[in-house]
Amino acid sequence: MMRILGIHIGHDSSAALVVDGKIVADVAEERFTRIKHYSGLPLGAIDYCLKSQRLQMKDIDVIAVPANGGIPDLNFIFDLKGARQEPKTTPRRMAEFARTVMKRPATKPPLYIKNFPARASAEIVHVEHHLAHAASAYYTNANQGRQLIVTMDGIGDGVSIGVWRGENGKITPLKRIGREGSLGWFYSNVTEALGWWHGDGEGKTMGLAPYGDCAKVKGVLDRFYPKFSGGELVEPHDFGRSYFWNEGGALQWHLDDSVPIREIVNQYRREDVTAEAQRVLEEQTRQIVFPWLEKENTRNLCCAGGVFLNVKLNQRLWESGKIDQHHIYPNPGDSGLAVGAALYACYATNPNAPTHAIEDLYWGPEYGEKEIEDTLKLRNLNYRRVEDVEAFAARQLADDKIVAWFQGRMESGPRALGNRSILMSANRAENKDIINARIKFREAFRPFCPSLLWEKRADYLEHVRDEFFMITSFTCCETKRKNVPAVVHADATLRPQTVKKEFNRRYWNLINEFGKITGESLLLNTSFNIMGEPIVNHPREAIRCFYDNGLDSLVLGNFVLEKKA
Repeated sequence: MMRILGIHIGHDSSAALVVDGKIVADVAEERFTRIKHYSGLPLGAIDYCLKSQRLQMKDIDVIAVPANGGIPDLNFIFDLKGARQEPKTTPRRMAEFARTVMKRPATKPPLYIKNFPARASAEIVHVEHHLAHAASAYYTNANQGRQLIVTMDGIGDGVSIGVWRGENGKITPLKRIGREGSLGWFYSNVTEALGWWHGDGEGKTMGLAPYGDCAKVKGVLDRFYPKFSGGELVEPHDFGRSYFWNEGGALQWHLDDSVPIREIVNQYRREDVTAEAQRVLEEQTRQIVFPWLEKENTRNLCCAGGVFLNVKLNQRLWESGKIDQHHIYPNPGDSGLAVGAALYACYATNPNAPTHAIEDLYWGPEYGEKEIEDTLKLRNLNYRRVEDVEAFAARQLADDKIVAWFQGRMESGPRALGNRSILMSANRAENKDIINARIKFREAFRPFCPSLLWEKRADYLEHVRDEFFMITSFTCCETKRKNVPAVVHADATLRPQTVKKEFNRRYWNLINEFGKITGESLLLNTSFNIMGEPIVNHPREAIRCFYDNGLDSLVLGNFVLEKKA
């Protein structure tokens, strides 16, 4: 049995555990620190991964890290000594020299900070950043014929875009493009110019774009992005110097281009500028993906990297008619790197080992009935136990109540998929505004996703295919747009999770019960948090969030909390 621990330190720090090629645990450190996009050491995540499988560090065969260079923090985390030590980077050596000269305290963890001494035979494997992204997509895909793999993000290990061939269990590099071709940086610069967090607010940019008209401002961003043609970078862009800012444990970035782009935002309608940014991203990505599909003589596409969190881009690729099998790793950003590094380390040594296509992302912590009830009792709350919570919640939702739904293992990645969700009926248009104002405390234009029964997907989605993870948007069938208006965006699209009974029986039962009452087998589903906070992990966080907004009911396993009307 091969046990591999993946660990990512940086933006969205995370840890994952892969056993014989199967992902058994994966979680971002933000869920423990409660700091969104936490970039410090993922000590809580490592601890969870081990405990979830009743393992100790001595049971781990390989530690996989998604980075080319040495990471000195591993020396502390895993108690590495001698020849196994990670080398100090040049910036760290310079910082330590400066501290010595200026007689400032050096950085060293206190005794009470937990570490995880690795056994002497455990191997430390470094996996290139974008190769880890590629592995997360390729090795979680059901189709094992020839695949084109495309990875795109801001930058990692000096690479912004990677093009790869996946075939016979192996990943072969075809093209790497550096910072001069970063479409991710371009889109994030627009996001920063709009006043949003680079590395977090790109979803807002995407959400605002359908309200604009790119034709009114076409070309205003031409000098701020690289140009591609025929799968090649034909016009590199000089992004200048990049900067970062540590905000309470989470890294934020700044690039010089955001300043003149802000002037453009102030000159034109924000909606139109975002529409133009979205158009550019889609157009330039097509110039990368489609020529390489032709060169590789395949219609199978795998994708990963933060750019592919853009569900509208994913929809445009799928609807092109050039793709038969389209798989996007559903946690494509940097928090998915721990999984990717671990998977690559597994299959690099055994490419003929069977792969395991993912069916769900329920790889996070779970809490039993006793732990949930003890948490409620300690807070002296007036709760009750309900045997058929699916029927209870369905009736509440049919009455336009807002229900927080906390069940089983927490989802990995940025999307709530029915285990840490806030739910409401999508049957009234005003419910979208109610959720944004009363629950999420966020901008009114931002859309919400639906969860719907897998069996009913063709009733709601055009150009339908399986979509279990809310990673691709689809045009809503015209016959259903007026029936579920709270989840239909301004461009008539929705970003669905299709729910199979065998993947999440309790959530399927809830949606099915709601369908029996209302005639619509679909619910508005948003993550169980408020804006700016990570998704809740522990029952105590669920209770705190419940009393900090306008939720009506909280269902924790079989226990129910309700607020007075």
